[in-house]
Amino acid sequence: MILLTPTLHTDYELLDCGNFEKLERFGSYVLARPEPQAVWDKSLTDAQWNDQAHAIFSRDKGSQEKGNWRLQAKMPERWTFSYATPLLALKAKLALSSFKHVGIFPEQAVNWDYIADITRTMSVDKPTVLNLFAYTGLASLAAKSHGADVTHVDAVKPVITWSRENMELSGLDGIRWVVEDALKFVKREVRRGKKYNGLILDPPAYGRGPDGEKWLLEEQINELLGLCALLLEKDNYFFVINLYSLGFSALILDNLVESHFGKIMNYQSGELYLQDSFAKKLPLGVFSRFSDISV
Repeated sequence: MILLTPTLHTDYELLDCGNFEKLERFGSYVLARPEPQAVWDKSLTDAQWNDQAHAIFSRDKGSQEKGNWRLQAKMPERWTFSYATPLLALKAKLALSSFKHVGIFPEQAVNWDYIADITRTMSVDKPTVLNLFAYTGLASLAAKSHGADVTHVDAVKPVITWSRENMELSGLDGIRWVVEDALKFVKREVRRGKKYNGLILDPPAYGRGPDGEKWLLEEQINELLGLCALLLEKDNYFFVINLYSLGFSALILDNLVESHFGKIMNYQSGELYLQDSFAKKLPLGVFSRFSDISV
């Protein structure tokens, strides 16, 4: 079991975290927002946070999810994030949502790099990659950047539109967009006998499909992974899954993956984290990934 954190962000920095909040820089703008895993004390004072933050998120009374942003005058509604490494040159539109999210999860950069490295190394001309619960699409763009034929599935139509904008910002094209419940889509692909070289999953703890389908991680993840095992090619393959749910450990994910995929090559699992400027490590979910290609 390993711990992974990105090392090459230039447009992102975790400045401080604690007291159930995190202070982050995205490009030129600093945001303060809730973080349930930051149970320790802040390193900076509240006054220092307020002086630095261009936007501060506060939850609505009685809500665990929705809320509002308090903005400084110089804070735009939208701005652009860049991620550049020797393997990737991605851009994404960021925006302040009523659910505290901004459009990317920066800790996932370790998986963007992994997906890019695996995809470029495959001995097939155009690997087929399926991204489920795909949100605004940085993982889709990582695969597309190295020639993959990408199918991007998300249940929220405006998020698909956002993903398309990120594709265009990154100078890419040709991704297949699907607005559908992920489990329903996978069941249909299995019936069709479809196969993919790469599977990427980032399922939420709970959610709704476009037709009101109910998703509960603990009730449906076992079924979903069983179906995904039927979709994955036997050669030139990779699999990546992330879970951000306080009730799920990496050991649970290990058991699920190993029970459905059998003999696994080059297997990695553990926690993703970000380190703030005071060296505090903020855990941000568990992951599992494997491939028959060693990178």
